[in-house]
Amino acid sequence: MNRKISAASARAHTRRAKQKSSSQLPSGLLKKALVLFFVGFLAWAYKAIQPPPPKICGTPDGSPVTAPRIKLRDGRHLAYKEQGVSKDSAKHKIVHVHGFGSCRHDTIAKIISPEVVEELGVYIVSFDRPGYGESDPDPKRTVKSLALDIEELADQLGLGPKFYITGFSMGGQVVWSTLKYIPHRLAGAALIAPVVNFWWTGFLANLSEVYNQQYQRDQWSLRVAHYAPWLTYWWNTQKWFPYSSVVANSHDIFSRQDKEILKLPFRQSRKEYEILTPNVASQEHITQQGEYETLFQDMNVGFGNWEFSPIELENPFPNNEGSVHLWQGDEDILVPVSLQRHIAQQLPWIQYHELPGAGHLFPEAEGMGDTIIRELLAGKK
Repeated sequence: MNRKISAASARAHTRRAKQKSSSQLPSGLLKKALVLFFVGFLAWAYKAIQPPPPKICGTPDGSPVTAPRIKLRDGRHLAYKEQGVSKDSAKHKIVHVHGFGSCRHDTIAKIISPEVVEELGVYIVSFDRPGYGESDPDPKRTVKSLALDIEELADQLGLGPKFYITGFSMGGQVVWSTLKYIPHRLAGAALIAPVVNFWWTGFLANLSEVYNQQYQRDQWSLRVAHYAPWLTYWWNTQKWFPYSSVVANSHDIFSRQDKEILKLPFRQSRKEYEILTPNVASQEHITQQGEYETLFQDMNVGFGNWEFSPIELENPFPNNEGSVHLWQGDEDILVPVSLQRHIAQQLPWIQYHELPGAGHLFPEAEGMGDTIIRELLAGKK
């Protein structure tokens, strides 16, 4: 049966259909927009956390090679620098390991007087750690691999069956690796303000209290390096949150003595990251192959999971055929002195030297280099 529909009813029905369809359209578009935004964000985030590829020295994209280098077991090259008396006439041969944001030019030879070098007959070789300066990056770098690099450097340079090793700051931390993996090659060792990994086993019970005394920005940087190393590059290059004090070139990490040392003439032309190194090489040279391969790989390895704890090491010189020295300033803001004291207490074979009023840069104080080297070579003139 036909039924008439008024014009008003027809218009009302049309309006309801249009309203219904218009209310559904934004919902579908919103879902698509959210998906696209999420995919775009993931793509952006993935790109942001990826470090740029290294510019390896000697390649078309990299800087030229100017230093002597050896070729390692895996094909990588290690750049080095020799100082002191000639290798053939030396009474003592020392391998020095540079610190964070440094290079082969930053060596203990710079803080030892020429008179002491000649008197003791000291030959010193320093090298660019992987990725630094002109040494090839090591994407498979571990706590152990660098100790093996040092052994191979000594072998290829003909340093003999035994040599001394010294290391400052992050380089001092590397010395622990040599005491673990190549103790049979060492005549003695000096750890100078060595950086501590808060996750080493065997630490004191109130470790969290010591950790909380660090600046908040450094606590977070250490956590990222330890728990999420794939984020280390992004964390220390982003601008949203405070990152590592050292990477940020903050002078808050320096003690009173450190600040006096920074006023010395050779310290006046500091650039970013150079605040922890002698003024012998520009930052451009130190990190010319990429910041990730140098600074951030250092953090990931140094504060990552270690295969051993230095606190549980055995005496590498049970017959007193050598000695191990640990030097620490009691006002060092970067490396808590309480942790070094604990290590020294747990390892009675360590000769511990704590310096009152000294900060992290104490090796550059007048006469300290001579003191450190004389103690290391004591009784072996």
